[in-house]
This record gives sequence, C-alpha cells and structure tokens, in this order.
Amino acid sequence: MKRITTIGAALILSAAPLLAQGTVNELKSDFRTRSSLELDWKLAKGLHLGAGYELRTEDSFGAIDRHQAELGLSWKVNKWLKTGVSYTFIYHNRGDNGWTPRHRLSADVTLGFRSGDWRFSIKEQLRLTHKTESLNYCQEVRNPLLLKSRAKVQYKGFATIEPYAYLEVRNIFNDPSCNATWSTSSQAYANYSFGGYNDVYINRLRGCLGLEWKISKHSALDFYGMLDYCYDKNIDVDKTYTYLKSLTWDQSLNGIVGVGYKFSF
Repeated sequence: MKRITTIGAALILSAAPLLAQGTVNELKSDFRTRSSLELDWKLAKGLHLGAGYELRTEDSFGAIDRHQAELGLSWKVNKWLKTGVSYTFIYHNRGDNGWTPRHRLSADVTLGFRSGDWRFSIKEQLRLTHKTESLNYCQEVRNPLLLKSRAKVQYKGFATIEPYAYLEVRNIFNDPSCNATWSTSSQAYANYSFGGYNDVYINRLRGCLGLEWKISKHSALDFYGMLDYCYDKNIDVDKTYTYLKSLTWDQSLNGIVGVGYKFSF
C-alpha cells in the first residue's frame, strides 16, 4: 500500500508545479461503495440509448456521497471504434454545506480490438461539470474540465462470465492558479494575485478489477473493486480576494466496491 502511494505521488507531483509553494497534507483513507441500475435500448444497428441511476456512499457507509442519473447515446462505428455522449444530473452531498445539484456533459471515444479470447481497449472521456453552489472564484472553478484516460483488458473465453481489469488516469485542465511569495520570517504568504483557471495536473490514479456476469440474454451483473489515489489542490483566499491564507494538497487512498445491474431491450 505504501509503495502504491509513493508511486502515485511521484507521478502526480511531476505534473504539479505549485507544490513547492504549498504543503502536502497527511494521507487519508476511506471505504466507499457504489450501486447502480442501467437500461440499454438498441435504436438501430450500432446505435444505443442508455439510462441509469447510481448511489454512492462514503465514510465506510457513514454517509451518502451522491445520487446521480444519466442519459446518453452511444454509436459503435465499427468493430474497433465506439463513441458516446451523455448528460448526468448529480445530487451531491457537501457535508455541512448541504445537498447541491450539479450538471455534467461527457463525450468519449473508445478504441478496441480482440485477440483470441482477449479484448483490449483504450477509452478517452472528456467531462465538463457545472457546479451550482456558491463559490469563491479564486479557490474553485465553477465548470471543471477533466479528461479520463483508461486502458482496459477483458477476457471473453468463458460462457457467461467476463473478468476484466483497467488502469485510469484523470487530468484536470482548468484548476485555479495563483501567484504569491512565501515569507519564512512571518510564515505567511504575501503579494497574492489570482492567476486564472490554467493549472493542469493529474488529480487521480485508479486501478480496478471486475467481473461481468451475463445472467440471461437481456440481464447482466457487474461486480468490481477499485483503488483510487487522489491528489487535489486547496487554495484558501479571504473574502476580499486579496490575501492567500494557505495552499495545501490533499491526498487520499480510497477503496471502492460496487455492483451494477444492466438490462438490455
């Protein structure tokens, strides 16, 4: 576990030039769950309409993290290329700040090929999320833009069971940046200025092992476990937007187990 954390930190630190101006907080860990229902309609050859609901918990079943509902279209262009677009409504739990709605648009491209009983694929998904809550514009971007890159392998040699594994990297493209001078004598920041939404870095590494079980012609279950190493920047600026209180980096290692049910029409 410690080695995974060290490797993850090394990869992410290389993409985080502001680290020298901030403090890395102690690694935290959590156990989380996901459960989902997905419906899939075949509209035409290669063209599918999908709808789904997902419930997420955190703090070792101590709290509900979010409810989310999704509607999307996917198009299998040929045997090796698939594209898709979707809209997701998220009802997010912000702890003491209450529940807030968020809206997300996603677009993805998947390249894959099969070799014998093995299928290999690479998926790129671009996500734009709109936050509706009140924000300090110097601390948080209202419309974060992220890219998720996934490499997946799946074994299709069994009749009804398909085990799989994947690795995923998530990049944020427009996190807030800032300029400030650290004073060792006063142990405080000075000469603060907002740098815009231009900080780009890797904020999550994910590994996953899963198993898809086709119960019948139209029904399937998906069981999976994931390990996430997350790395997020926190900028704390006063209400006048002129003073930088702190610049820290949160790191966490989260174990996630999930189950999903899919019905195809």
